[in-house]
Amino acid sequence: MGSQGRLGPPGNDGPGEGDSGEARKLQEGRVARGKRRKGKGKGKAGAGQGGRGSGAEGKPEPRKAKEAAGLGAEAREEEEGGGSVEEGARRIVRGDEGGAEAGKEAKGRDYRKEEWRVRTGRRENARPGRAQGRGLQAWGRIAAAGAAMAAEAEEAAAAAEPADRRAAGPALWRLPEELLLLICSYLDMRALGRLAQVCRWLRRFTSCDLLWRRIARASLNSGFTRLGTDLMANVSVKERVKVSQNWRLGRCREGILLKWRCSQMPWMQLEGDSLYISQANFILAYQFRPDGASLNRRPLGVFAGHDEDVCHFVLANSHIVSAGGSFVTGTACCGHFSPLRIWDLNSGQLTTHLGSDFPAGAGVLDVMYESPSTLLSCGYDTYVRYWDLRASVRKCVMEWEEPHDSTLYCLQTDGNHLLATGSSYYGVVRLWDRRQRACLHAFPLTSTPLSSPVYCLRFTTKHLYAALSYNLHVLDFQNP
Repeated sequence: MGSQGRLGPPGNDGPGEGDSGEARKLQEGRVARGKRRKGKGKGKAGAGQGGRGSGAEGKPEPRKAKEAAGLGAEAREEEEGGGSVEEGARRIVRGDEGGAEAGKEAKGRDYRKEEWRVRTGRRENARPGRAQGRGLQAWGRIAAAGAAMAAEAEEAAAAAEPADRRAAGPALWRLPEELLLLICSYLDMRALGRLAQVCRWLRRFTSCDLLWRRIARASLNSGFTRLGTDLMANVSVKERVKVSQNWRLGRCREGILLKWRCSQMPWMQLEGDSLYISQANFILAYQFRPDGASLNRRPLGVFAGHDEDVCHFVLANSHIVSAGGSFVTGTACCGHFSPLRIWDLNSGQLTTHLGSDFPAGAGVLDVMYESPSTLLSCGYDTYVRYWDLRASVRKCVMEWEEPHDSTLYCLQTDGNHLLATGSSYYGVVRLWDRRQRACLHAFPLTSTPLSSPVYCLRFTTKHLYAALSYNLHVLDFQNP
C-alpha cells in the first residue's frame, strides 16, 4: 500500500499525501507556466498599449497582425495545456482593451487631421473671393496701364513715321499709296465717308483731294468748271463736296447784308473777299467778314462817273468797266432783228446774231460767257438758253423754262452743273441742275407788299448773294 503515495500537508490546495508523484509534477508545471505567462502578458500589454511593436525590439507592426499574433500564442498555450480558463479570459479582455485604446488613439489622430484639413479648406475656400477681387483689380490696373502704353506707342509711331503708315496691321494699310488711290477711286461719296471712320490714318488718307475730285466734278457748285479747272484751289475738295450736298438739297440760312431807302436796279460782282455793287450812279466796294455771310458796313471805295444808273459793269485786270445800257447789245426783238447780237470790238462790226424764231418782245436781259464759244442768256421770254457757236448760231443747244412764266433778270453758273436765275416777281431765286429740265429749288426772298425782281445774283461755293430793289440778301449754304 505504500506505493499509493502520501497525502500532502494539510492546508495546501495541492494533492494530498496519498496522491502520486504525477500530481506534484503537474502542480509544478502549472506554477512555472504561470510565471512565464505573467512575463509574456506584460510584454503583450505593453505592445498593445504602446501600439508600436511587440517584444523587446519594438518594431512597428500593424494592429491586426498583433492581434493575430496574440491569438495565435494563446492558441498554442491552450494546445500545450497551460493556463486556466479564467486567466485566458483575462488575457483576451486585456488584449481587447489595449487594441481598443490604440484604435481610439489612432482614430483621434485621424479625426484631428481631418478637422485640420476641413478648417484649412474652409479658410482656403473663404480666401478666393478676396483674392479673386484683388486679382481682378490688379488685372484691371494692368490692362489700363497697357492700353495707355499702347496709345502712347501708337501716337509716337504716328509722329515718327513721315507717311503716317503703320508697319503692321491689315494688308490694306501695307499696300502702296498709288494702289490704294486706285482702289478708292471706285468708291462713291458715302463709301469714302464710312472708310474715313475706320481709323485716323484712313481718315487722313481719304481726305486727299485726288479722291474727291471725281466726285466734286459731278456735284453742284463744287468749284470745278466743265473743263476740269479748279476755281477754288485754296479750299479742300472734300469740304466743297460736303457743302455741295446742301446746294442739292436746298438747305440754307437766309440773311440781309445791306439795305437802302429808295428803289434801285443794282448790279454786282465778286472779286476775292470783296463785293462790288452799283447803287444809282455809283459803284461801291465792300469787304466780306471771315464768315462770308456778312459785310463790313463801311465801304472800301466808291466809284463815280455816270450821270445815270449803272446797269452793268465788269471787273477785269484790276479795272472796272461799266455801262449805262447793255454792253453786249440786245434788242426787244422787233421786226426781223434778233434779240442777241455779237460784235467785234476791234473792228466794231457785227459778227453774228443768235437765234431766229424769237417771239416779239423777247428781249435779252443778261448774258454770261463760259468760254469763247459757249454762253448762256435769259430775258423777257422766260427762258434760259445755252448757246454753242461751234454747233449752230440759229438754234440753242439746250433751254430751261421759268415755271411761273416770269421774266428772268439775271443768271449765274458755276461753269459746270449749277445754274441760278433771278425772277421778276417776289424776288424768287431758282437753282437748276443743267443735267435736268426741272427746277431743283426756289427761294422767295420778298413778300407781296415788297415784291421786287432779282436784278443780279452771284454765288461762291458757300454763299449766294441776291440784289433786290431795297436790300441785298445772302443765302448761307455752309451753315444752314
